[in-house]
Amino acid sequence: PVQILSYLGGKEKVEETDLKDRIRFLFNVVSRNISVLINNTREQDSGQYMCSVNVEDDTIRLDKNIGIINLTVLVPPAVPTCQLHGNAVVGANVTLSCSSKKGKPSPMYQWQREPPTLQVFFPPAQDRARGTLKLTNLTLEMSGVYVCRAENHAGSKNCSIVLEV
Repeated sequence: PVQILSYLGGKEKVEETDLKDRIRFLFNVVSRNISVLINNTREQDSGQYMCSVNVEDDTIRLDKNIGIINLTVLVPPAVPTCQLHGNAVVGANVTLSCSSKKGKPSPMYQWQREPPTLQVFFPPAQDRARGTLKLTNLTLEMSGVYVCRAENHAGSKNCSIVLEV
């Protein structure tokens, strides 16, 4: 463990870590609320944080004075990349793929065909975890704009591809 913030002898001290300019006690420590605020959170701030309270002349065992919390910083998906795999000719099969380089937790993907012929896709044609959409036995009517949405608890981003059969 690395100490990042302390209050000792009436003085607050912030250690030299990457949190130095972003962490502070939320309230005056004398209020007995030692909540901590981390500004401008980053993915690398995720991890286990431990709070240890030791009061002078206190006879309570040290292991009873410790609180532990796990922090997971969510990251919205980056703008995904849409690609066409295969030859878009009548009667052929193609796969549309969608992937985002960032996102925590890993994004799920949803394909849909835009109006005027709105269409939403479901398994087995669509694999939400992999971001693929399999279109089989292509017809001229399947031409159009296909949009993929990469989404997780932190947000969503879209990309689109034009399919010309």
